[in-house]
Amino acid sequence: MLVLGIESSCDETGAAVVSNGRYILSNVVASQIEIHNRYGGVVPEVASRHQLSSIIPVVETALEQASCGWDDLDAIAATYGPGLAGSLLVGLTAGKAFALARDLPFLGVNHLEAHIYANWLRRGETPPAQDAQEADWKYQEGDPVFPLICLVISGAHSELVLAREHGHYELLGRTRDDAAGEAFDKVARILGLSYPGGPAIQKAAQQAEEELLQQKKPLALARSAYRLPRAWLRGTYDFSFSGLKTAMLHLAEGAVEKQQIHPAPEGRQPSQYRRMGAQAAQHGVPNVSLLASSFQESIVDVLAVKTRMAAQEYHVKQVVLAGGVAANASLRQRLEQELLSLRIRLSYPPIEFCTDNAAMIASAAYFHLCLDERHGFDLDVQPGLSLPYIRKGTANA
Repeated sequence: MLVLGIESSCDETGAAVVSNGRYILSNVVASQIEIHNRYGGVVPEVASRHQLSSIIPVVETALEQASCGWDDLDAIAATYGPGLAGSLLVGLTAGKAFALARDLPFLGVNHLEAHIYANWLRRGETPPAQDAQEADWKYQEGDPVFPLICLVISGAHSELVLAREHGHYELLGRTRDDAAGEAFDKVARILGLSYPGGPAIQKAAQQAEEELLQQKKPLALARSAYRLPRAWLRGTYDFSFSGLKTAMLHLAEGAVEKQQIHPAPEGRQPSQYRRMGAQAAQHGVPNVSLLASSFQESIVDVLAVKTRMAAQEYHVKQVVLAGGVAANASLRQRLEQELLSLRIRLSYPPIEFCTDNAAMIASAAYFHLCLDERHGFDLDVQPGLSLPYIRKGTANA
């Protein structure tokens, strides 16, 4: 089954052709990072306007790279939430129009669920022998194994999810305020780093560790240079990062009061988040790098420990990462360490599939289409959509 997926929930415009929910024949993304970098974040109106001009060329390129035409497709899928309303409308309307014009089945896809299905993706075409044998659509070699814990971490979401089967989700915990990705973006602005914040903070943290290596000092000094708060919220699997963000802001303001100011990047105007770039003479490395490392460690510590606790309690076979923050190298390394003693396997998508892309949309759509699910052309966008959670302990239908 060949599915054309379309993704436009935020600032990216993506189209991809995926075979049997796993094998990527093409994956095209028109990025707007350079456009929004000057603002320090995504401007919704700017994003949707650029998507209007990008959507047709992106879809045509995806079909060309997959070496297939409209007649080769079996279905079309597009994101219908959550996300920015204007951006969602661009991709969803295009997807419905293509499906109507070509008389193809259409399915709207939950963007959060699609991030989970990025773990099923791999490069290359479906092996011919597999097609001939009509392998079980639910499971193929290399797929994640149910039941599993999924840590969904992005700019708008931080959730711990128990998945017992395709489409069977139980919410174990979620953020009570800022999402992890949002905290990364805001703290990057506090430190005067670039957008998006996650990669910028990771790069700064790596710089701190590299300088410590040169000085033949333990790497742990970078991660513990500043004592930053961790909201453990005992007895729950919930998260909270607003206090950590506030602590970072106070540290930055203290440095500004001492007139130890780091100039803002060219073209960036000062915001409510004060720029900070003091030198920490006692450590011999820039305060920005040390702060970035300590902040990153505070986020990773809570995410990794709570995920390990959930995996242990629910006796899962695997933990999977999903969302943009899943690309963080420190988080991956720490989770592998936490799960090693439990003999629980950790899976995460390649870096390019952690961020928004259309291949994950096509993958999630495939598994729903195999359950004979379809959507009508009256489907509307749902900017505040959440995963279709069931109550804990409910038997699988």
